[in-house]
Amino acid sequence: MKNAVLKKVTIIFVIVFSCILNLPLVFATTIFDNTKSIDEPVTSVSVSGNNANTNLEIFSSALYDSMQLSVKGLSQNAFNYAIKGFYKLLNEGRLKNDDIITIVDFSLPSTQKRLFVINLNKKEVLFNTYVAHGINSGKLKANKFSNSPESYKSSLGFYQTLETYMGGHGYSLRLQGLEKGINDNAKRRGIVIHGADYVDENFIRMQGYIGRSWGCPALPVKLYKPIINTIKNGTCLFIYSPDKFYLKKSGVINA
Repeated sequence: MKNAVLKKVTIIFVIVFSCILNLPLVFATTIFDNTKSIDEPVTSVSVSGNNANTNLEIFSSALYDSMQLSVKGLSQNAFNYAIKGFYKLLNEGRLKNDDIITIVDFSLPSTQKRLFVINLNKKEVLFNTYVAHGINSGKLKANKFSNSPESYKSSLGFYQTLETYMGGHGYSLRLQGLEKGINDNAKRRGIVIHGADYVDENFIRMQGYIGRSWGCPALPVKLYKPIINTIKNGTCLFIYSPDKFYLKKSGVINA
């Protein structure tokens, strides 16, 4: 009788111990079944369903870490919002390119390289350089924004890049603002990407910040052409700031 009882206790102990050992594997399988593997090409990410936001945040954080974007200075909030908006706009058919995203992080001062051109499928930072903000948006940092003509301020939010043209600043790239009331006057205001000699480290040494534009995200002369050629014709541009008005009003990041 005692042997039978001891045998039953031993069997129960083995079963319970085996279950405990397998818990981490079960948990890991559950997490990664709900998330796209970071080692796979990023062709699409579903943003529908009850767990969409959670899954996208997990994916975004994993991608941010794997690309070591914090080392380059890009804030994680800027990247997370960019990824969320990118896939929303892509799923709505408002972008033509599912590889490239450009992020301008205005939480950083103009003395830092705050423009990032990223290939999401290859998980590569293609360009990381300086970018100007509007003359009425601030000196060292951009902290005032506007969608109004003649404001000479930068506009935040999501844009689609359009075609190139030759204008007053030479080779330039037109932008279409995708957020009503936030940046949808971009074309009317003539907000474009172009090169400018005042976006240069010499200006930082002379005055403590780079030169400023009339609202355009102007780029260094040495890099603006290859950057424009990389991001033209339907890619996503996201200009970020921890601006309370934008974070509350944006229909893209609050969807």
